[in-house]
Amino acid sequence: MSTAWMTILGFAIIFLATTSGAALVFFFKKDISEKANALFLGFAAGIMIAASVWSLLIPSIEGAAETYGDWNFVPAVVGFIAGGLFLVLLDKAVPHFHAGTSQEEGPVSALNKPIKMFLAMTIHNIPEGLAVGFAFGAAAVIGTQEAAVAALGLAIGIAVQNFPEGAAVSLPLKRATGSSTKSFLFGMGSGAVEPFAAVIGYFLASSLIKAQPWLLAFAAGAMIFVVAEDLIPDAKFEKNPHLGTWGVMFGFVIMMALDVALG
Repeated sequence: MSTAWMTILGFAIIFLATTSGAALVFFFKKDISEKANALFLGFAAGIMIAASVWSLLIPSIEGAAETYGDWNFVPAVVGFIAGGLFLVLLDKAVPHFHAGTSQEEGPVSALNKPIKMFLAMTIHNIPEGLAVGFAFGAAAVIGTQEAAVAALGLAIGIAVQNFPEGAAVSLPLKRATGSSTKSFLFGMGSGAVEPFAAVIGYFLASSLIKAQPWLLAFAAGAMIFVVAEDLIPDAKFEKNPHLGTWGVMFGFVIMMALDVALG
C-alpha cells in the first residue's frame, strides 16, 4: 500500500470506528451497565495514554534532539502544557454537558441537553484527530514506508478505542433524545470532526517542519487532558475500580504493542 493510501485509510478508520460504535445504539434497548462503561472508558483511556507516550511524546523528544541537543525535552514540555491549555479554552468557549458526571461546562446557553452532550463528544474527539494528522504529517516529511506504517499504527490504536467509546457516549444520548436514530447521528457527527482535525494536523506538521516536536507534544497534552478530565471521571472508577483499572491496563498494553510492532 502506498503512503498516500495509508494516510487516507488512517483518516477514515478513526471516523468509521466511532460510527460503528455509535451504531450499537440500535442493538441495545437500555444503557450499558456501569461495569461495562467503566471497562470501555478505562480501555479508551489506556490507549490514549500509551499513544501519547509512544506515538507522540517520545517522537517529539527524539525529533528535537538535533535542533535542541540536551534541551530536546523543552518542545515536549511546552507543547504538552499548551495542548492542555487548548482544551481548557475549548471547555470555556463551547457549552457542553458531560453525561457521565452530569456536569455542565462552558458559557450559559439555550442549547438543549442532547446538543450539549454532542458538543462534549466533539471536543473530546478533536485531539485524537489532530494526533493522527500530526503523525502522518511527520511521516510525510520523513518520506519512508516505515514512518507511514508507524503513523497508521497510531490511527489503528485510536480506532480501536473509538469503537467502545462511540457506544459509551451514544447510548446515553438515546436516553436524552428518546430516539436511536438521533443518538446514532449525533455519535456519527461527533466522529466526523476527527478526519477534519486530522487533515488540519497533517498540513501543519508537513508544512511547519521545525514545529513538529511541538505539535506532537501538543496533541499528547490534549489527549491526556481528555483522559484526566473526561474519561476517568465518566468511568466512575470509585464504583468499579478493578474493572476500570484493568480496562486502562489492557488499552495501554494493546496500544504499546501496536506502536512497537509497527513503529
